[in-house]
Amino acid sequence: MAEPLVRLAVADRVARVTLNRPERHNALVPELLDALDAALSDCAGRDLAALVLAAEGRSFSTGGDVAAFAARPRGERRSYAGALIGTLNRVILRLLDFPCPVVAAVQGPVTGGACGLVFAADLVAMASRAFVQPYYVDVGFAPDGGWTALLPERIGPVRAAAIQLLNRRIGPDEALALGLATAAVAADALDATVETWLATLRGKVGPSLAATRALLMAPGRRAAIADGLARERDHFLALIETDATEAGMARFLSRAA
Repeated sequence: MAEPLVRLAVADRVARVTLNRPERHNALVPELLDALDAALSDCAGRDLAALVLAAEGRSFSTGGDVAAFAARPRGERRSYAGALIGTLNRVILRLLDFPCPVVAAVQGPVTGGACGLVFAADLVAMASRAFVQPYYVDVGFAPDGGWTALLPERIGPVRAAAIQLLNRRIGPDEALALGLATAAVAADALDATVETWLATLRGKVGPSLAATRALLMAPGRRAAIADGLARERDHFLALIETDATEAGMARFLSRAA
């Protein structure tokens, strides 16, 4: 039997959701995002102190699978991207709406749209070899995953623009300084850091945790984020079948080969 693309384990009032496509660096494809969406749905209504997002392998996730986009006939890429980003946006909003704290254990690189999973977390532990990087202007995609819908409110529009326009790589220490990470730790301290947070959260009053999350995600803020995610999808679809994106994907894949 094939390994599931997403694993869900629930114990001691903690749900652990693990991306499990390590041979492709947990790159996002429809099947993985559907499984992630289903795992989050399965957690709904449970008495949880926290939800942990983690990943198998060297990378947390390298975002949309560029090879999967390029392998599709050009005339089919728009519908493929529409479904993919639609599910990604739904997952991000589901994480933002989650009643308990969301913890991201980032053991390796997280790039492109997968960064939205980290941007949506409340507590983020980044190991020493992890980094965040957009890659959009190199591949020829429009930003998705909250790079314009979530990031500017976190670090300011000027910093968000510079990171994306220059395709800057943000390591753990800079992520911590920017407020994108809660802790920057050695690789062998990642699990212990997360477990310390979980022990603390288990000792808190659940309804108070839920109220804090709900108040932080005020209706107006959530509506603005949802609108921003929808705009990201529209711009992505406008570019995906263009000559410029075709050439950008080819260059990116040739360098990665």
